[in-house]
Amino acid sequence: MKMEDIPKEELVLSGHSACQGCPLTTAMRTVLKALGKRTIMAIPACCSAVIQGMYPNSGVNIPLLNVPFETTAAVCSGIEAGLATQGIDDVNVLGWAGDGGTYDIGIQALSGAAERGANFLYVCYNNEMYSNTGVQRSGATPKHAWTTTTWKGKEEERKDMPSIMVAHNIPYVATASISHPIDLYEKVTKAKSIKGTKYIEILAPCPPGWRFDYSKTIEVAKLAVQTRAWNLYEVENGKYRINATIRRPKPIEDYLKLQQRFKDAVKDTEKVREMQANVDARWQWLEKMVEITN
Repeated sequence: MKMEDIPKEELVLSGHSACQGCPLTTAMRTVLKALGKRTIMAIPACCSAVIQGMYPNSGVNIPLLNVPFETTAAVCSGIEAGLATQGIDDVNVLGWAGDGGTYDIGIQALSGAAERGANFLYVCYNNEMYSNTGVQRSGATPKHAWTTTTWKGKEEERKDMPSIMVAHNIPYVATASISHPIDLYEKVTKAKSIKGTKYIEILAPCPPGWRFDYSKTIEVAKLAVQTRAWNLYEVENGKYRINATIRRPKPIEDYLKLQQRFKDAVKDTEKVREMQANVDARWQWLEKMVEITN
């Protein structure tokens, strides 16, 4: 597939209020191009709920519901059930939430929906913090990262949300990045054709929260993949597949140095060594999962 094969129609419209270099609009454009206009989206409290615009105007050209923080997956379950009751089977139901509304506040509704096998796609755009409310730590924040609530650096490792979703035995789980739009488009297209709960998590580097220049959003996202800080893979019916094989990864320090949130960590050789070891171990684990599930 080539970039020119992706539909030209834009369902994320001009005039929205996202920051310069905002990754979520890039991600949302690609996801909605794959799903098409017959899509209903539920969005909880997050940056996406702000940038879409004020009623009666909207920056998103599909039906959209703003829902309480913890209810995204529950609302999607209800929409899906309502459509099924009416015999409508050609409308995509999309839950769109940040990591705060997924890893932390919304995990209970998502877990319940996944256990029931509700038929919708849940997308987590992961900027690794609560960006909309002032850059507080979330369950997705990496160890040693600065936030306004971890100003000495976070002391805990982040959750492994994709693995948590795999443990629910849902048919499709995938990771993606705004730096790899074709990979993201193809994964959403595949998820669209699968019945049941689907989960896709997109790395979305946030310039003001991660403290890098607004022009470097794609560069930071690409470096995350090139250093193996963020691996692109999918799990279809329990079988793992790596989508971007990085045989000669760049050192993790290249990725960290672009982000002021790691400015103290990169001065500590032990911390950098620890993060590199964790990245290497994660890649080895992923290769092992591919080996044992195929």
